Amino acid sequence: MIGENGPFSLSGKRILITGASSGIGRSCAIECSKLGAALIITGRNSERLEETMAMLSGDGHLFKALDLNDGDAVSGFIGNISNLDGVVYCAGIQKTCPSKLIQRADIEEVFETNFFSIANMNSLLLKKKKINKGSSVVFISSTAAGIVAESGNAIYSASKGAITSFAKVLALELSNQKIRVNCILPAMIKTPLLETISVDKEQLALDEKRYPFGYGSPEDVAYAVIYLLSDAAKWVTGTNLLLDGGLTLR
Repeated sequence: MIGENGPFSLSGKRILITGASSGIGRSCAIECSKLGAALIITGRNSERLEETMAMLSGDGHLFKALDLNDGDAVSGFIGNISNLDGVVYCAGIQKTCPSKLIQRADIEEVFETNFFSIANMNSLLLKKKKINKGSSVVFISSTAAGIVAESGNAIYSASKGAITSFAKVLALELSNQKIRVNCILPAMIKTPLLETISVDKEQLALDEKRYPFGYGSPEDVAYAVIYLLSDAAKWVTGTNLLLDGGLTLR
């Protein structure tokens, strides 16, 4: 059953989703709303967040334009929200740079968004007791986190590896509160970000042939998020759910 009364229902759950202004985060918000969740969505771009809000089903949703790197703003935001039954961390950036050309500023830029800001936000949520017992926390990591290596991807891979390790320890620490913590590790997903990278369409088409099932869609990730947020996954914690369309079979 996938209706409002089935094990995959999110009815009655208040869920915070970061990075909801586009891509995976937006799809997570849209699909979660269809299953009855009341959402709090954040992102840097207020206009795009409003677009996401207009796509949501149901009511009771809130949005806040928020830079997760602004610690004071994040603290104030968390102090004003209701208690949560789920958190989905989708915010992130990618920067390609050959290892020999990496500068400290490059590392700090990527880690600030992909790890430091997320770890800080999660810490504040716990300190302010905003995550209910029995809740679910989901981190969007990547196959780059030690599963698949790509040239020029060292900083991004390291940042996602940090999140994956962080989530594992968090799962242990929160297990006594019955709070589940899991990671999703997607491979290549067709998002607007894909259109901005400096690779021509022929190269992308060639790369996609490495995937038996082709590139994934944001909805593919959203459906996995729904599973981990729902009561259907009440016995699942500390796991890394691989979504790669068969890429790593070879």
